[in-house]
Amino acid sequence: MKAVIQRVTEASVSVDGEMLGAIGPGLVVLLGVAHGDSADEARRLAQKIAELRIFSDTEGRMNLSLLEVEGEALFISQFTLLADTRRGRRPSFTDAAPPELAEPLVREFEEVLRRMGVRVAGGRFGAHMQVRLLNDGPVTILLDSAVLEHPRRVGGRPASGDRSGRFQA
Repeated sequence: MKAVIQRVTEASVSVDGEMLGAIGPGLVVLLGVAHGDSADEARRLAQKIAELRIFSDTEGRMNLSLLEVEGEALFISQFTLLADTRRGRRPSFTDAAPPELAEPLVREFEEVLRRMGVRVAGGRFGAHMQVRLLNDGPVTILLDSAVLEHPRRVGGRPASGDRSGRFQA
């Protein structure tokens, strides 16, 4: 699962001129589901996003989470985050999960945020959407559920001491 999160002062999503959701200060979350992603990954990623300390405290330091600032989340399912652009000029989307597998995981992600107390708004799964946002900072962060499972790299090397440059499974 991949996510692009943007800290915003406001955002909205529309389909065919109908506004489906709008938020005030919080996060816009673009969420892509890959083949092999699971409900556990959806839950872990939602919790990570809700608890990520990327909002400013009284000293102007990024030290507060979405939960702590009582921010809102606008999330948009976006299979194009799984684009493979290594060959040719047309992206391949074969890494993206098909809709019948992706939609339940998107719903699980949304439900976890709601259970954590985040006010959530969203688009329509599979629809052509127009997203408007006012990026705050700008703060934009990329998250990949597969990377969240690996140890942090230290000094250009994996923390495990492996000098090959590859993460150990």
